[in-house]
This record gives sequence, structure tokens and C-alpha cells, in this order.
Amino acid sequence: MVYSKSDAFSPNLLPRTEESTARYSNPDNDSRGPWKSADYLNQATISQRPNLCYDIINPFTGAVIKNEIKAWKYDRTTHQKHIDENRLYWGVDGKATKPRLKLFLSEVKDGMTPHNWWSHEVAGHTDESKKESIALFGANDPFSTPKPERLVERILTLATKQGDLVLDSFLGSGTTAAVAHKMGRKWIGIELGEHAYTHCIPRLKAVIDGEQGGISKSVGWQGGGGFKFYELAPTLLESSGFGFLILSDKYNNKMLSQAMAKHEGYIYAPDENVFWKQGYSGDNNFIFTAAGHISPQYLDNISSQLGENEYLLICAESFNNECVNRCDNILVRHIPRMLLGHCEWGKDNYDLNISEDDNDDD
Repeated sequence: MVYSKSDAFSPNLLPRTEESTARYSNPDNDSRGPWKSADYLNQATISQRPNLCYDIINPFTGAVIKNEIKAWKYDRTTHQKHIDENRLYWGVDGKATKPRLKLFLSEVKDGMTPHNWWSHEVAGHTDESKKESIALFGANDPFSTPKPERLVERILTLATKQGDLVLDSFLGSGTTAAVAHKMGRKWIGIELGEHAYTHCIPRLKAVIDGEQGGISKSVGWQGGGGFKFYELAPTLLESSGFGFLILSDKYNNKMLSQAMAKHEGYIYAPDENVFWKQGYSGDNNFIFTAAGHISPQYLDNISSQLGENEYLLICAESFNNECVNRCDNILVRHIPRMLLGHCEWGKDNYDLNISEDDNDDD
């Protein structure tokens, strides 16, 4: 299934092969050079496309060619243009019962539009992908449903160019990431299963080291590059069993503060001298996560320490009602309420996120 984000996207052409070029010839010595003929009939029927039904006259025999079942591929205006440009081919002796359209090599030399059907000769097959898997992981631990590297290469050739970002949210054995890496694309792979460790990491390390399986030889791959490997932290909120969410006991105070800063768009940077400055956003906005209860007195004390035009967001498990709107320079929020505004809980999350290390400064 193929989707485009906007009408501005158009697929790339495939590189022209010697075999495809050999299909062009010039039996009538056309000055425009080698050509091949294409069917002039549509897949649609007469009833489906009545606007593409009209009589065509064979200029050699004078016969009138009518639509019988299928419509023509082109409307009347385009058909007349084909006549004016001498693009219709009526066979060697001019007695064909239907015309064919002459397609010139000089007009398509930059590449080929792919067919809807990809044979195993050009896109690989399951036996090929199984052998690739065995070469990478051994006969005792191959991946059960690998894709051929040539198949993924063909897809990425059509849809991307060097430097583009490729996402595979079900990475499997790492084929997409491996091929994207070899083709000079950036990539992100997400995988839930244990084979993120047993297959993806070893495979991508082998790619970096210059392994020569799959498409390596055809693209001239010699190794290089790198990637970063991430594991998602445990779920921050979990069910209490009584219909509401509570903070997970897997989080200590530091982890909780980091999570709050991340969720609210603050940079986590604790100030060693001011305990309530755990992160910042801009020059005058700070964040503080309190794992316990906040009282009005506690709030007043912090408010008095804020400088002119400084503001603080306090994330707390609980606080007195009097704390709401108590201080002009402090905003108080419940931690679970904050998170629920950003996330959907109770759904499965992917455990792992693997991405190309294309910039060590990121």
C-alpha cells in the first residue's frame, strides 16, 4: 500500500537496465531513434469510459476501427496529437486492426517507470531472503519471515533519495534499516520483540563493519556510519486498581523530575544551589517536580525566592486547594493530569527505538 503526504510527491524512476534498453528498436528508420510500441486499448470497458470511445481510421487501409469491448487509452484530443506526431504504429504492412503507440527511448532515457508486478528476478524471493538471514544469524537462529534486501532496495529507490529519513515501526530482523544504511538514508527502526537484541543490533553492527550480503556488492557498500539504541523507560503512570492512575514505583525522584521536564518541554538541568530549579524553558521559566504534598506555606516560601519576572511550574502529586492561583509567579499542577494531556495510557507501547547515529551532537 502506497500513500503520499501531498500532491507534491512523485516516485523516482528506476535505473534503466540493458535488458529494458534492448526492447527498443527502429524497424521503420524513424528519425527520432529506437522505439517500442504500447497497447492503445484501456482496461476500462466502453460503458465505464464512454468519453474514450470514438472511431479511428487506419490511414493505410482506410478501415474504420470501432471500440468493441474496451475503450481507448486516450481522449480524442490526445489521439489527434498522436496522429499529427506520427506516433501510431499499424504493423509492418500497415494492416493491423488496432493501432499501437510508439514510445521513444530518447524520451525515457532518464529511467523506467516500475510495473505493478515485480518478479523475483528483480525483487528477490523468500529463498533468497532466508539465505541472507542464515548468513547473518546462522542456521540455528534465522528470522522466520525476512524480506529480501533487493525488495526493500527497490522500494527505497522509488520513494526516497540519499539523506532522506526512512521509518520502519515493525523492524523485525532489521532488513529495512540495513538497506537504508547501505543506500545512504537516515533511518529509525522500532521493535517490540526480543529480536531487537538477538537480530537487529548484531545485523546493524555487521552492516557498519562492511558485511557483504544482500545488496552490499551492487551498491558498493564497504561499511561505516553508526546508530544509537534506545529503550523506552517504564510506564510512568499505572492503574491503582480503583479506577484512577498512580505514579509507578519504578520511578525515583530524579527519574520523575526528568520525565516531567520532558513532557512539559523544559530542559532538565538541576541547579545545585536552588533545589526547585530542576529545569528551564527560556531565561525566566523554571520547573520543579515535588514527589510529595504541597502546602500553601511551602508555596509562599518558594514564591518569595523567585526573582523579578521569573516564573515556576510546580508538578506535584497533591496540594491544598488554596495553592491554586495563590501566587502570580507560580503555576501548580497535578502530575497525572499533566501527563494525561499528552499521552494515551492503557495502550501497548513499543519497548525499543533504534535510530541511525548521523549526528553525534543530537
